[in-house]
Amino acid sequence: MTSTANPDCTLRAHHLNAGCQCASLDRAQLERELETVSPGFHDAVMNGRPHLFASSVVYVSEPDLREMATLITAIDRVVRLPAYQEHVLAWAPVIAQRLSPTVMATSPGGVFLGYDFHVGDPATNTPPQLIEINTNAGGGLLNALLARAQFACCDDVSAHLTGDLGDDSPEHLFLAMFRTEWQRGGESVCRVARADFLPLPRRIAIVDETPETQYLQPEFVLFQRLFASAGIDTVICDPQDLLFCHGTLWHGEDRIDLVYNRLTDFALEAPGSAALREAYLAGGVVVTPHPRAHALYADKRNLVALSDDGLLLSWGVDVATRAVLAAGIPRTELVRREDGDQLWARRKQLFFKPAAGYGSKATYRGDKLTKRVFEEILAGNYIAQALVPPTIRTLAVDGDVVELKLDLRNYVYDGHVQLVIARLWQGQTTNFRTPGGGFAPVLAVPCQEIPSS
Repeated sequence: MTSTANPDCTLRAHHLNAGCQCASLDRAQLERELETVSPGFHDAVMNGRPHLFASSVVYVSEPDLREMATLITAIDRVVRLPAYQEHVLAWAPVIAQRLSPTVMATSPGGVFLGYDFHVGDPATNTPPQLIEINTNAGGGLLNALLARAQFACCDDVSAHLTGDLGDDSPEHLFLAMFRTEWQRGGESVCRVARADFLPLPRRIAIVDETPETQYLQPEFVLFQRLFASAGIDTVICDPQDLLFCHGTLWHGEDRIDLVYNRLTDFALEAPGSAALREAYLAGGVVVTPHPRAHALYADKRNLVALSDDGLLLSWGVDVATRAVLAAGIPRTELVRREDGDQLWARRKQLFFKPAAGYGSKATYRGDKLTKRVFEEILAGNYIAQALVPPTIRTLAVDGDVVELKLDLRNYVYDGHVQLVIARLWQGQTTNFRTPGGGFAPVLAVPCQEIPSS
């Protein structure tokens, strides 16, 4: 007698998301986790962020997790093709077209690529659908902490934390990622600074505009603590606090070796980013993620290329890879004014996004559009993506049963998935304003073995 995998685990995950309504977040444990950073850190995090963490987990089947990982690997193969890079860099900012001495062409992505998916429909056997790719995707370290603050909920499932962790913790995996980034680009920095090359950077700057006001500012503090545990001095600062001098980047009297870039100024074009831009182009600092990473992965126009089978074929992409891309990427097209009438006629089946957008800003479901907004879309630099409705997670929140939309974020480095998490919300786009919603751990639902003869 042999055993085969039960194909119904995807449907089982769907039923758990609909029927397992209990809250699994252990708020006392969450407070203990946050208080290990510093006394009062829990209150500092939660004040003004009551919906940062969802009240429960999200269930995803192992086949769906494999489908996402397979698509991510396929995209990474295509992104490394010279023909693909030539195509997408043609519309990229000049800074992305130039290769900094600290950036290796063979490893273009930088830290924390975020691949965001909507779960497929088990009734139609649809695989997870890639909605977008982001550089400097936030929340990874917060979610590693959140996963440790859960208690057993719905005992009828045997599930485990997702991602390519092995026996390692997410924190150690993330630290190793930054170590790799430094080892790939740090020798250039040390040559310029006439300093000995060490296995780890001496000093890291976590950079964002007015970082103390950012919604995910607590994560900056968590990274500062993580880097300190490895003996790396770390500063959290605005790019305007940096100075480019003698070929290297400085914060006050301290030289910066590596910048963990959390800016949404992806091309470093803002006046306040001038020093960082100069240091990056001169090879005087390792920047991760960097402008080239955003151009190769996160510009929304890239999804047009990745969903164009004829273009992929012209680049020599093999049949199997093209099939994976076609199954997992919704059809995406450029918005052109000459196509306005037919786009308006099809608007209810489309979702509109700015090519350089992020964080659901200025995105629109076609069925919610007014003529005025549609005119702005035609005048802007937009893409239109086949609408893929999000899956529903049903939870009990304050005594009421509510339906929350969910998406899945894969944190990826060098084509490998490190961690998969979910975001729960109500409304048109992802937000952190929904009671019971926010970041949620993803638990993998295994396919049970069934006997066969």
